[in-house]
Amino acid sequence: MRAYLPSYELKKPGDLAGALRLLADEPGVWKPFAGGTDLMVLFEAGRLAHRKFFNIWNLAELRGISVTEECITLGALTTYTEVQASDVLQEEFPMLCQAASETGGLAIQNRGTLGGNIANASPAGDSPPALLVYDAQLELVSTEGTRFVPYNGFHTGYKQMLVRPDELIKSIRLPRTHQTRRHYYRKIGTRKAQAISKICFAGIAELDGERIKDIRIALGSVAPTVVRCSGTEDVLRGQKVNVDTVSAARAELASEISPIDDIRSTSNYRLQVALNVLEDFLMKL
Repeated sequence: MRAYLPSYELKKPGDLAGALRLLADEPGVWKPFAGGTDLMVLFEAGRLAHRKFFNIWNLAELRGISVTEECITLGALTTYTEVQASDVLQEEFPMLCQAASETGGLAIQNRGTLGGNIANASPAGDSPPALLVYDAQLELVSTEGTRFVPYNGFHTGYKQMLVRPDELIKSIRLPRTHQTRRHYYRKIGTRKAQAISKICFAGIAELDGERIKDIRIALGSVAPTVVRCSGTEDVLRGQKVNVDTVSAARAELASEISPIDDIRSTSNYRLQVALNVLEDFLMKL
């Protein structure tokens, strides 16, 4: 059953300062509404429990992509379409662009935002695994000031985050590197287009000759949060890719993820596919 529109309230602050004052005056009462691609699904289904929102879509302070020698900063309202249109992101952070291209259809990509995907805190999101392996940082703002937190560890549980009720996600920072890296991204869904992932895998690696100098691996849809697989990374770092190394990595990854049965897939399918995708990533190094 569709929700009853008059039972909801939506405010429109004129600028970021006004939005932050609203959060500071009544913490937890008001929640931000950006692209609305997740919230409107809940609204249409009559399952949008929270009733008070404020529109941040037109806040200029949360938009734009800026580039410095050290990092690329994406405003929280950067859309998936804008991610794909960025030449520097395509060159240096191609997995984020691929994730953006595989998120929903064109309408979702034009409206959905990186900040919204993070704030939605779903373990099935397409961009979080890429953000994890790229060592993203989040800029959180409130009337008390600004703080930066690593994205790794930001999600503490299903739909839970290290953000205070008076804070907004303002931007996402991606540190730049001049190292040559191998990028690997796979989203497995029921179909190729507009599907929620059964598993989502992101991996990058730097090689020193035949050995893995550095490696980062993250998966979505295999635990209550998106997972950075540090144990599997430790098993692989400094090693040559061979049958024994792959076997050890598969065993470690199996201990780091905890997939479940749900309407989209089974835990056993998710586990086996995750292990197979890891092996494919390693063999392509």
